[in-house]
Amino acid sequence: MQMKRKRVMTILQMIQPVKTKKVEAAGGIVFREFENETQVLMIFRNGFWDIPKGKREKGETIEMCARREVMEEVGADSLPIVYTELVPSYHTYQQKRKIYNKTTYWYAMSFNSEQVFSPEISEGIERVSWVQLNDAIEKVDYENLVPVLADFKNKLADIKKA
Repeated sequence: MQMKRKRVMTILQMIQPVKTKKVEAAGGIVFREFENETQVLMIFRNGFWDIPKGKREKGETIEMCARREVMEEVGADSLPIVYTELVPSYHTYQQKRKIYNKTTYWYAMSFNSEQVFSPEISEGIERVSWVQLNDAIEKVDYENLVPVLADFKNKLADIKKA
């Protein structure tokens, strides 16, 4: 009987609820017109094609976070936000006994200079590249970013008017 009791306790311990934590992040779809095509800025981070983004810091608005993260990750001086109504992306991950529910808010940022970008090597970013929009939708390695890029593409006419 003692053995069953021990097993039940182990099972009860295993089904203890895990703690969940909400994480907010923001990023930018940086775009430009080049040879009559829309290109977006992509980063190659830790072996995956991605879009610049990062977690919100304490005391920071979502828009401030988007600007800071994009500027840090690609080495940009200033990228104006021209459109704020893109769909957010969602990502859930687990670390130890905590589950994190991450919501990333996206902003369209225009680029119209000759600035040269430099990747934030310390964050695992090896490369910063301009990619034609349709190719970016195919190239991005995180499937939760496909709807974000598709939404950007669908709203592009409105974004260009902004």
